[in-house]
Amino acid sequence: MYPYPLPADADAYIAAHMDELRALLKTLTLIPSPSNQEYERALFCKQWLENNGCSGAYLDEANNVVYPYQCSADRPLVAFLAHTDTVFPDQKITWNQEGDLVHAMGVGDDTAGVAVLLMIARYVTQQNLTGPYGLLFVANAGEEGLGNLKGSRQIVKDFGDRMVNFITFDGGMTHCLVGSVGSQRYAVTVRTEGGHSYGDFGNRNAIRYAASIIDTLYAMKAPDAAKTTYNVGEISGGISVNTIANECRFLYEFRSAERACLETMETMFLQVLDAYRSMGIQIDVEVLAIRPCRGDVDEAEQQKLLDRCMAIIRQYHQGDDIKMDVSSTDANIPLAEGIPATSVGVIRCGNAHRPEEWADLASLDEGMHVAMTVVLSYTDAIG
Repeated sequence: MYPYPLPADADAYIAAHMDELRALLKTLTLIPSPSNQEYERALFCKQWLENNGCSGAYLDEANNVVYPYQCSADRPLVAFLAHTDTVFPDQKITWNQEGDLVHAMGVGDDTAGVAVLLMIARYVTQQNLTGPYGLLFVANAGEEGLGNLKGSRQIVKDFGDRMVNFITFDGGMTHCLVGSVGSQRYAVTVRTEGGHSYGDFGNRNAIRYAASIIDTLYAMKAPDAAKTTYNVGEISGGISVNTIANECRFLYEFRSAERACLETMETMFLQVLDAYRSMGIQIDVEVLAIRPCRGDVDEAEQQKLLDRCMAIIRQYHQGDDIKMDVSSTDANIPLAEGIPATSVGVIRCGNAHRPEEWADLASLDEGMHVAMTVVLSYTDAIG
C-alpha cells in the first residue's frame, strides 16, 4: 500500500484529461512570457481558472495569478506554485514535436508546472475537497533572472503568516529540492576621463580599469564552507576604436547555499571596489537582484515536508535517478523566512534556458500523478 494512495476518481481524472493537459501546455508555451512581462500569460491563466469554475482567482500587484481555495483569514494554508515567466525575450515561440518529444522555449521551465497546477486546481474545485488547510494555488511571476523572485516575495508577504508549507512545481522529473542557493547580482559602472586615443593618450581608460577589477575579482578565493561561485556575465562600454573609453559596465553575481558565504563574498567584492576608488576611479554599483538562501527553518518540519514529497515521488518512479539537490527557485523566499518549502518536478526535460529546450510529453502522466498526490495529501481525500 502506498503511503499516499491516490483516490480512484483522481486517477480517472488524470487519464481522462491527459490530452487536454498536453493541449494546455502547448497553448501556454506559445504565449511569450519573459520575466517582468508575464501579463498576457497570467491573464490567460486567470481566465482559464474562471472558465473552469475556479471563482475568486485574481491578479495581484506582482502579476501573480492567485486562486485561494477555502483560504479563510483564520485558516492555515499550504501554497502550491508554478512560475509563468521564462528566460527568453518577447519573441515568437515555435513548437516542434516528433512523437512525444517537443522542442520549445520554456516548455519545461516552467510552463509544464503551470499547466499541471491549473488542472489540479480545477479538480480540487470540482470535487469540493476539504481538509485541515486552505490550498493556495499560484501561477506566479518573476522566478527567472531579474524577476528577482518578485512573485514568491509577494505571496510570502501576503500569506506567509498562515503558511504551513510552500511547494513549487518546477524543475525536471524526479527532482526534489532540499536547500536553496542564494545569489547577489550587481551592475558595476567604471568611469574615467577618457578622450582621443592619440591626442589624449595617457588619460585613464575605463575599460582597462574594469578589466583590472574583473581580474582581481577572479583572483579571490571563494569561501569553502559551502559551494560558492561567482561570475561576470556581461561587459559593455567604449565609443570607438580611436576613443579612450570613459565608461565601462559589467554585470557580476555570486551564489552560495550558505548565508555566511554570501556575506564573505559581499565583503570581498566591496573591498575590491573600494581599493580602486582609492586610486581616484569613479565606480558606481547598482544592486540588480538579491536572492536570499535558507534562513532558520524548523528542521523537523522541513524534513517532514521532504519525506512527504520523496515518498510520493517514489510511489510513481522506481528508477535510481531521483535527485535531492539545492537550487535557486521560488522556494528561496519562504525558506529565508523560516517556512518549510521545496520544489518538485513534473516533466522530464532538458536544455533549460537554451533555445533548444526539450520536454518528453509522455512523462506528464507521471508528473501529474506526483503533483496531484502532493496536493491531495493535504486534504481529506488522502490525508
